[in-house]
Amino acid sequence: MKTTMAIKVMLLTMALSHDSMAFGGGIVGINYGRLGNNLPPPARVVEFLAKDLNYAIPSVRIFDPEPEVLSALATSNLSVCLGVKNQDLAQMAGSMDYTRNWVREFVTPYTIGGNGTLKLRYITAGNEIIPGAEAVYVLPAMKNIQQVLEQENVTNVDVSTVLSAAALGSSYPPSSGSFATEVATTLNEISKFVYSKGAPLMINVYPYFTLASDPQQVTLDYALFRSTTPVVQDGDRNYFNLFDSIVDSFIAAMVKAVGKEDVKVVVTETGWPSAGSNLPHASVENAKTYNSNLKKHIQTLGGTPRRPNLNLETFIFALFNENQKPEGTEQNFGSFYPNLQEVYPLWR
Repeated sequence: MKTTMAIKVMLLTMALSHDSMAFGGGIVGINYGRLGNNLPPPARVVEFLAKDLNYAIPSVRIFDPEPEVLSALATSNLSVCLGVKNQDLAQMAGSMDYTRNWVREFVTPYTIGGNGTLKLRYITAGNEIIPGAEAVYVLPAMKNIQQVLEQENVTNVDVSTVLSAAALGSSYPPSSGSFATEVATTLNEISKFVYSKGAPLMINVYPYFTLASDPQQVTLDYALFRSTTPVVQDGDRNYFNLFDSIVDSFIAAMVKAVGKEDVKVVVTETGWPSAGSNLPHASVENAKTYNSNLKKHIQTLGGTPRRPNLNLETFIFALFNENQKPEGTEQNFGSFYPNLQEVYPLWR
């Protein structure tokens, strides 16, 4: 998660579609981060998600491959999005042997081995590494992962990478969405690769940071899915909230890269802090409103003005408040405290 992404989406002050524009429902999962020294052990976390919550949260994203976490998840029916650490991408891009060893250590034992059956759905090569000096490693790493998965007979797993809005050069109106000039070549090729495999591009979408960076121009109602009249008309598409606008800007950028309309995206992170800022926007009430409205929007509607039948999959950030993240809002995105008590009602 990058607060700098707010700058890139400054002009996206208008967004999400009105409810009547969508036809299907998507899935809402959770980001399971572990940057805390007081968090429950993974086995208890998985038990909590599977038994206590009865799979109200059906899918989990983890940021790196920890055997204890993978073993716990493999005992459940939770769908899993597994991340490759940014610092591993250079070796993965340059060495098929390294990639094969990584897959054999962190994937095959849990998916087709004897440690349970991990419901692995996605592998993401890096998190918000584009733009940046290491962006050059992302596509070669993705290709190597894909090749090794095929060689190891691991099926039904999509390989992608995760982008923040810093990857966009143009975003307003949403139909003008395009990748930033300095990364356009790289992201055009990545978009073509994931499209060729029927996989999505993974995107992090944070209306909160746009609002926090320019509260004079972005209203709270736009950000919290509360606008009852369209804020932006983009051709024949009406936008009622910020989330949809950001998503459609990424879709527009991918369509330009691929030349096809039926591109796929998954929102790997979105959320709202319940505390941690001297601005009034970071509050329990606003976090509850945003995530509740987001959840309803995705589960009952799932689409955007450009793609009303998208059935968008989304992961809320995050499962826990994590006390080893940077001080401030970063520590306060959780749905639950480490003692498994709710920060606010959302999942029960």
